[in-house]
Order: sequence, then structure tokens, then C-alpha cells
Amino acid sequence: MFDPVTMKLNIDPLIMGALREDISGEDVSTNSVMPTSKAGMVTLICKEEGVICGLQVFERVFTLLDEKTEVKFFVQDGDNVKPGEKLAEVYGDIRVLLSGERTALNYLQRMSGIATYTSKVASLLEGSGIKLLDTRKTTPNNRIFEKYAVRIGGGNNHRYNLSDGVLLKDNHIGAAGGVKEAIAMAKEYAPFVRKIEIETEDLDMVRDAVEGGADIIMLDNMTIDMIKEAVKIIDGRAEIEISGNVTAENIERLKGTGVNYISSGALTHSAPILDVSLKNLHAI
Repeated sequence: MFDPVTMKLNIDPLIMGALREDISGEDVSTNSVMPTSKAGMVTLICKEEGVICGLQVFERVFTLLDEKTEVKFFVQDGDNVKPGEKLAEVYGDIRVLLSGERTALNYLQRMSGIATYTSKVASLLEGSGIKLLDTRKTTPNNRIFEKYAVRIGGGNNHRYNLSDGVLLKDNHIGAAGGVKEAIAMAKEYAPFVRKIEIETEDLDMVRDAVEGGADIIMLDNMTIDMIKEAVKIIDGRAEIEISGNVTAENIERLKGTGVNYISSGALTHSAPILDVSLKNLHAI
């Protein structure tokens, strides 16, 4: 759950932006059929099996439109839900329920889809001791929601943004003139409390990363045989992350490689939504 400070400073402006995107002037459809205020209720229904996530954000959409709106939840973030299950009841001005519906559902469906897919992928690593990580491959202006959903689904967050940690990728290495040079420059510039991670694409780069003193070595798009050889070369002198086109379909092959982390952009960029719907709106 997002704390009150995060909600006010970081979440509310994003939700308001989404609402403004959907209502640039007025909600013509709603104002046509409901010209004056009338109390009503609508039910949130699950339409497929998955992990629910984003209930707080769903509620906030309506309370930002009208603080008098009330939501009664029957589940909480992280719960497994099934088709036909009643997840919540929303009470308030019918005009608010109609105008906020799509924005609220968009957040809830997207976040629940990511949590559901992450849960599926994480379950494939059970017992391996490997931590599943997300990436920065998120929808612009939705990273805070999507990375929260990864955690709810049982995954872990990699760095949040470019200010959050040192990760030297291929183009950083090219700019610096080599693996050892990039690590040395990062050690000189970055605060000493920062770990330095570097991306490697072959075993020569792995050797240079070890000699350069990297804290974390990423093995990018390597074969299983290359990964196993790289683990031998590193020999416990750095933590090891695997990355590169990792999905639910291929992650199990990586379980016995002896690495510490596996990162997957698919957790956020390829997760399908979880289908939920607001139904049976009526006056009360």
C-alpha cells in the first residue's frame, strides 16, 4: 500500500493527469443522462482468474473526483481472485461513478495483470534462491504503479530510475572506452555507498568486470553454457544477474545456473491485463 505522503506527492498528480486526459472539458455522455446529482452504487466484478492489485489507486480515482465517494472492498491487494467474484462496491454520486469508471478500471486492470504475470513467473523460480527482478521497461508515467504491482506479484524491484543506482550498459562501456575503464570511472564518480553493476555480453567482458571490481555483473543474452562458465570465472567475487528476453516460457532453464538474480522486462512490458468490470450501476 502507498503511504499518505507518496499518495499525495507522487500518485495523485498522475491520477489527475489521467482523469484530465479522459475529461478534457466535460463528460458529455454522463451529463446527458444525469444532469443533476443522484446517489448510486456500482459493483466491481472479476472476470478472470488472477492476482488483484491496485485497489487503493482504483479508489483514489473516485475520491479525487468526489471525496464523499465510498468504496467497500471484499478483497485486498495480492489476493487470488476468480471469475464472477465480487471485489468491491462503490457508493457515491452517479455522475462520479460514470466519469471515473474507465480511468479506475485502466489502473486496476493493468496493475492486476502485471501482478498476475509476475506471480506466474516467480512461481517458476520457487526453491531456486534466485530473486526475480523487474526493469525500467515500464509505461511512461506509470512506473510507480507497475513496479508496485511487481512486488505484489512476488517479484522484486531493480533500480527505480537513473538516479537510483549505477548500471553500466553497452553504450556506457562504449563511451568510456571499455569495461575496466567504465568501472574505474564509476568508482571515481559515484557515491561510495552505491554498488556498481555492469552489463557483459561475452566471457572476455566478464573477466574484465571481475578484474575491474564490479559489485554486480549482468550476463546479457548469454547461452546456458556461457552462463555456467561465467559463474566459474566470477567465482563468488561479484553478484550475478541474468538478463535478456526472459519470459515465463523460458525462465525455468535458468534455475540451476548458480546466479543471484534474473531480471525480466516482460513483467511490465508484456503482461496482459486482468479483466475486471464495473456492473449493475443503480440509484440508491
